[in-house]
Amino acid sequence: MTPLRRRMTLMLCGVFLLLGLIFGFNQLKTALIKHFISGAGLPPASVSTMVIATTEWQPKLSSVGNVRAFRGVELSTEISGLVLTVPIKSGMDVNEGDLLIKLNDASDVAQLNSLKAQAALAKLINERDRQQLAIQAISKNVFDTTKADAQSKQALVDQQIALVAKKNLKAPFSGRIGIVTINPGQYVNPGDKLLTLQTLDPIYVDFNLPQSNAEQVQVGQEIEVTTDAFKGASFTGKITAVSPKVDTGTRNILVEAQLANPDKKILPGMFANVNINVGGQVAFLTLPQTAVTYNPYGSTIFIAKRTDKLDKQGNPVLEAQQVFVTTGLTRGDQVAILKGVEAGTTVVTSGQLKLKNGTPLIVNNKVLPANSPDPKPQE
Repeated sequence: MTPLRRRMTLMLCGVFLLLGLIFGFNQLKTALIKHFISGAGLPPASVSTMVIATTEWQPKLSSVGNVRAFRGVELSTEISGLVLTVPIKSGMDVNEGDLLIKLNDASDVAQLNSLKAQAALAKLINERDRQQLAIQAISKNVFDTTKADAQSKQALVDQQIALVAKKNLKAPFSGRIGIVTINPGQYVNPGDKLLTLQTLDPIYVDFNLPQSNAEQVQVGQEIEVTTDAFKGASFTGKITAVSPKVDTGTRNILVEAQLANPDKKILPGMFANVNINVGGQVAFLTLPQTAVTYNPYGSTIFIAKRTDKLDKQGNPVLEAQQVFVTTGLTRGDQVAILKGVEAGTTVVTSGQLKLKNGTPLIVNNKVLPANSPDPKPQE
């Protein structure tokens, strides 16, 4: 072998040796990193936890209703005419039969007086004919004619009295007048809406419930009503009627309840929240709704499970363990857990989205999720 060929061979061997050393070093580094990561385990996650316990719940049905007056009507007149007087004011309480609006009835009253005079004359003639018939001075046919004439004239008087009465719009029942916009001198036509009259005490609340709750609702059952208009105030009443049919469009049942409203705070047309207590109190395991993860294949929670490992302070290490649960009713921020976990178990309430089985846990309960059975909107 020539010296040149020998040098080329040595050079190639050296290059391959160097490449082999580089490749081996990289493989060794990758293996060491994998070994270190596998030995270190999963990184710990910061979560909040709580011990699940049993609480007493009052089962109730909730719905949204509309307030309706005990009696309410938009008043109008049967005949047209010129408004003569309006003896009422806006927001005034009136009694049944009180005069609300008086139309000009001067010509009708004059006509009534004329008809009364004619009726009185016809009655007088009929009485004279009665006496004449008694002595057989006239025939029975003449007496019957004058008697029918007297009755006809009296019927015309009654008809005119009814016409005059239509010129006086009176309250059909006791209640509160709305905003009065009618003024004297204004001409009104039949059917024109002149003013509203509403009876505010007592008052009705109408609301709907699903057909599945039909067995739990009965006449006489107590209800509790709250409105956005009076925050912190609640009103109690009783169910007075349950519709005998189910709405085919919504499959709901219409329920009517009556409330005492002595202060007349609740007004017709208001929005109302209705709660009905059903049966006695029931014990449930409850969690904040944020603790439950809802999936198509089922609802899950993570529990904080103690292990045999110790941390630097000598305390047992907590690890996440996912379990399936069966959820039940909800109340405010809470949800009832029917199956899957026992009382006294420590459950992760927030931060579970970054967990999987075996993840070490760092518990930080400085900020806890909402867990109120009756949350209120924050101003």
